[in-house]
Amino acid sequence: MRKISSFIVSSHKWLLAFWIMITLIMGYFAIQLPSLLEGDGFRTDGEYEQVEEKLNEDFDFPESTFLLLFENKSEDTITSTLDDIKNLDIASRIQSPLDDESMRKDKTAYASIHFSEEPEDMKEAIQQVEEITGKIEGISLTGAPVISEDINKASQEDLKRAELIGLPVALIILILAFGTALASILPLIIGGITIVVGFGILALIGQDSQLSIFILNIAPMIGLALSIDFALLFINRYREELLKQEKAEALKTTIETAGRSIIFSAVCVFIGLAAMSVIEVDIFMNIAIGGSVVIVAAVLCSLTLLPSLLYVFGGKVNKWRLIPFQKDTTPRWRKFARGVMKHPAWISLSALVILIIGVIPVTNMNLSIPTINALPESYDSRAAFETIDEIFMGSEESTAYIIAEREGEWLGEDGLKQMKDLQEKLSEPEIVAAVDTLYTTSEINSPEQLSSALEQPASRQQLEPAIEQFLSGDQLMIPVQLNVAANSSEAQELMTDWSNDEWEVSMMFGGQPKFNQEIYTEISDKIGLTLAIIIVSTFIILMIAFRSIIIPLKAILMNVIGLTSTFGILVWLFQGGHFGLNEADIALILPVIVFSLVFGLSMDYEVFLISRIHEFYLETGDNTKSTIEGLANTSKIITSAALIMIVITGAFAFTGVVPVKQIGIGIAIAIFIDATVIRLLLVPSLMKLLGDWNWWLPFNSHNQKGKRVSEKT
Repeated sequence: MRKISSFIVSSHKWLLAFWIMITLIMGYFAIQLPSLLEGDGFRTDGEYEQVEEKLNEDFDFPESTFLLLFENKSEDTITSTLDDIKNLDIASRIQSPLDDESMRKDKTAYASIHFSEEPEDMKEAIQQVEEITGKIEGISLTGAPVISEDINKASQEDLKRAELIGLPVALIILILAFGTALASILPLIIGGITIVVGFGILALIGQDSQLSIFILNIAPMIGLALSIDFALLFINRYREELLKQEKAEALKTTIETAGRSIIFSAVCVFIGLAAMSVIEVDIFMNIAIGGSVVIVAAVLCSLTLLPSLLYVFGGKVNKWRLIPFQKDTTPRWRKFARGVMKHPAWISLSALVILIIGVIPVTNMNLSIPTINALPESYDSRAAFETIDEIFMGSEESTAYIIAEREGEWLGEDGLKQMKDLQEKLSEPEIVAAVDTLYTTSEINSPEQLSSALEQPASRQQLEPAIEQFLSGDQLMIPVQLNVAANSSEAQELMTDWSNDEWEVSMMFGGQPKFNQEIYTEISDKIGLTLAIIIVSTFIILMIAFRSIIIPLKAILMNVIGLTSTFGILVWLFQGGHFGLNEADIALILPVIVFSLVFGLSMDYEVFLISRIHEFYLETGDNTKSTIEGLANTSKIITSAALIMIVITGAFAFTGVVPVKQIGIGIAIAIFIDATVIRLLLVPSLMKLLGDWNWWLPFNSHNQKGKRVSEKT
């Protein structure tokens, strides 16, 4: 680190020029990022995707569909509206409620606008239709593409709202922490540049890869919180060193000490994010990419741009005081630390009881894939979709689509018999309401009768539309109506059972029930590996950093308990609808994302605190004194850093997109628990209870307290 610190100090002018140039270039690309984001990221390679492709290509299913809700509208209004949309020449087919009675009920009706191929510019297609429908009250546009576009808009609005709340409060905390203008503003500058550069890189990635719209909120949430935290730690240490030596040496020492802590912290967070990519669902891979990009940007900004700025400003970082000079708070924290360590057993037990109380609601956690309820209620597309779903679709019903392939034609005698056997076998489960095939459409019940009908030219001609609907070459498409919701455990279990069954012909399963089953299965199958990667990697990194077995084991155990308690509180908040929150299931992605992020983020404070304790221990060989001094010297900065993290992530509590709201609140609660119950109570009390065993490492010649002291002397 010494050579790196010397290079940074000697090259500060070139580094400043580089960052000015890179910020301007990346800023150009960053403003393009929102337009490149699409979809909620819930996609995984599997049978569902393959079946969807076959349905689109071979059975003329639309790739995209708009839904148009008509409330209290005359037939003339419906006709003229649909004619205007048809004249746009953007849709492949329009289903009118005037031609299909199932699309009308009382004074409510809906139309389907189908696209055989997704428009190159979906946003423009939506705008064209809205120009027609927006002029008439009582007509609302919805459908998956419209909802996706509205979530994108809501995400952009949420980001602005969170920044307007979070950044001013973060500035106030920084002013209280530092007291001077320049020291307080620098972390925000570093945070802003981190996001600009991160967004610019993501925009370049997004030109070749599909990125989820949720990146727009989660990436800046991570990037801002981390970069401001890193800058806070760095500036605080620099100001300490500036009291002892001139600015160049002060910077070098800061880079070697605080810089080392920043790198270890960033690696822990990076591992947590990277481990998510093991789960092959787009949203996890997207967040892993987006988070990793902003982490790298945050580290590079904190270790190159920030030192360069500090070198230019030098001692001015302590000028332009905004609040009166604050009395050193170290004695108060030292007194607090001594109080904790006088009763370590009782404090450890009390802290664990508090955490376990938070864990209790976890047993009632309901996880679900975010759907229309992710969109704020104020959006017309949500209200329209819920109306159509309630009146026409039936939220407690779903459809699975099956593609069966056999060698030889389906309309021969053997093929018709196999078709009948499949229909009967698929109809056996209680949750199956109907299985549609040529038999149900023709109302012919036996293979022999259907074969005979197909041999007659007149009856064959009557059956031709049904044949085109269900057959394409050697492929048979079978819609299966279920009397349970697509996200129900019963539907998922049925998809799993059918996929594992042995069939006489090749079978592929699709539809929303299969989609949900694949997402849940992918997460449940890979979550163990993800957690193992995070935990084992973190253990190794902390063991290397602190040359101890006990320190990383404690850190991991406390993190797991703290995070489980966080999940319990989130269940109580959201599923219970407390503090004015609308009742909602926990987003399926939340446990994975919050665990992966916070496990790494909380290691920031572990590294900050234990690094200082370790420094004192190497000097004194006294575990108790080192813990007291480490806590006294870092508590103010850890508290300030935690407050900023809580403010930046907690600001998303005031946003509308439910999964982002849950993730923001989840991270804020987890950091609060970590910085208070764990970091201020559990860590020092356990350090006291374990004594010199904290620093035990097998085969380490410097484990003994006496040897450390003798080395010093």
